[in-house]
Amino acid sequence: MFQMIRVRQIKVDTDATLETIKDVVKRKLDVNRINKIVINKMSIDARYKPHIYYVYEVDVDICDEEKVLSKHIKDVLKTPNTEYKFEVSGTKQLNNRIVIVGSGPAGLFCGYLLALNGYKPLIIERGEKIEDRVRSVNTFWESGMLNTNSNVQFGEGGAGTFSDGKLNSQIKDKNNRVKKMLEIFVAMGSPKEILYIHNPHIGTDRLRDVVKNIRNEIIKLGGEIRYNTTLTDIQYDKSIKSIIVNNEEKIKCDVLVLAIGHSARDTFKMLYNRLNMEAKPFAVGVRVIHSQKLIDKNQYGKEKTSLPSASYKLTYKASNNRGVYSFCMCPGGYVVNSSSEKDGLVINGMSNYMRDSGYANSAIIVTVTPKDFGTHPLDGIEYQRKLERKAYKVGNALIPIQLYKDYKDNKISKSINTNAFKGKYSLANINEILPNYINQSLKEGIEYFDKQIVGFASDDTIIAGLESRTSSPVRIIRDETLQSNIKGVYPAGEGAGYAGGITSSAIDGMKIAEEIAKIYKN
Repeated sequence: MFQMIRVRQIKVDTDATLETIKDVVKRKLDVNRINKIVINKMSIDARYKPHIYYVYEVDVDICDEEKVLSKHIKDVLKTPNTEYKFEVSGTKQLNNRIVIVGSGPAGLFCGYLLALNGYKPLIIERGEKIEDRVRSVNTFWESGMLNTNSNVQFGEGGAGTFSDGKLNSQIKDKNNRVKKMLEIFVAMGSPKEILYIHNPHIGTDRLRDVVKNIRNEIIKLGGEIRYNTTLTDIQYDKSIKSIIVNNEEKIKCDVLVLAIGHSARDTFKMLYNRLNMEAKPFAVGVRVIHSQKLIDKNQYGKEKTSLPSASYKLTYKASNNRGVYSFCMCPGGYVVNSSSEKDGLVINGMSNYMRDSGYANSAIIVTVTPKDFGTHPLDGIEYQRKLERKAYKVGNALIPIQLYKDYKDNKISKSINTNAFKGKYSLANINEILPNYINQSLKEGIEYFDKQIVGFASDDTIIAGLESRTSSPVRIIRDETLQSNIKGVYPAGEGAGYAGGITSSAIDGMKIAEEIAKIYKN
């Protein structure tokens, strides 16, 4: 592979072409010719609004590379090696197929890497394949008929499939897993710009096809995926021996990957007396909805024109010392009914690839800890469930919504007309859903955020409840080899308490696959 030079901090106007970028790089390097240019990163610089710039980091192939590098030009360096390596070094023979529970990002990426490297895993999924799952979810949004095993939380692709498809990450990536993950997404049909744009997203509409393509590739490589198949028990001594699915069928396995997701409450209950686990902090709150034009004008100093729909990230420490922050911000998106249990209501945010709904929404959430709900490993689940049942009751089984001015005044709004929701909504008093310490923190935080984004706390800001599935309330303990107290059982992803979102979940699934390959032959 030929060596390239990385050039950082290339600032250009937002209408700049690739040729414009090349010209800037040529001047910076003082060269006449660039043989090849590859965009490595792109971000938006809005510090001088309304003048907005794109900032690029590019890799270039030029003649006399060593001569250029010897000049020690600022922000110019040799392109680092970012190759991802998956090594199969295990010597132990597998007597039975590897079983992966769950086909969210952790399960799919673990399964894909294993299949790609000669293993032929079996993935079991309690929900439906993506095509059928989409129909079930649309039916629920239109009629209220909930499939408790296949919904926004459960089914092929995991909860992130009905979100924004955000691939944000704060991971320190010495092993180049994030780059490999993005390359896999692109190979499976994601837009190529996710390889370099800051805060990349796929969009729920495109993510569905990507999930289908990953599934088909796993099957092509010898893997198997079974739907409507729920893990109901595990059998073991010191190591895993077999699992029971749908309370009747036994499947032998030497390796079990538990990528169960953050909402598999019945599975957590079943596993409690078998695996070591602990309660962990999480956060609860509401969704806030604004006009996307308001967010664009604040972030860009103007309506966005050709710029992408603007996002934001906000944090605040309330007077009661609780953290208040934005989470899963969805530019140009919708608020969706994400319920998975009867008599309970929970919401999430979702955007399509174009982010063109005209509405911006984000969770505004408040941290809660075992001090609030109890130290038993399953107490956090009951805390969530209690709030979700309140939301269901207060909203009369529909998404409860309220104008911010009425939320402050503790009264039901008289009328709200909006197309910002997937799933029916009702006018309600969200103060009745959440504890006082959460309501107090939210109101303080929203007023503070109005200083960063003018109009954030306007009277016509819409508040919707309840956002309670921000992360798993449980962590399944694992050792340095990523195994639980039962050998051969690998807790994985967000549900096991080791990830938060698509990227970190997929990366955790990749790590699990790597660990399995250190022990077992393919």
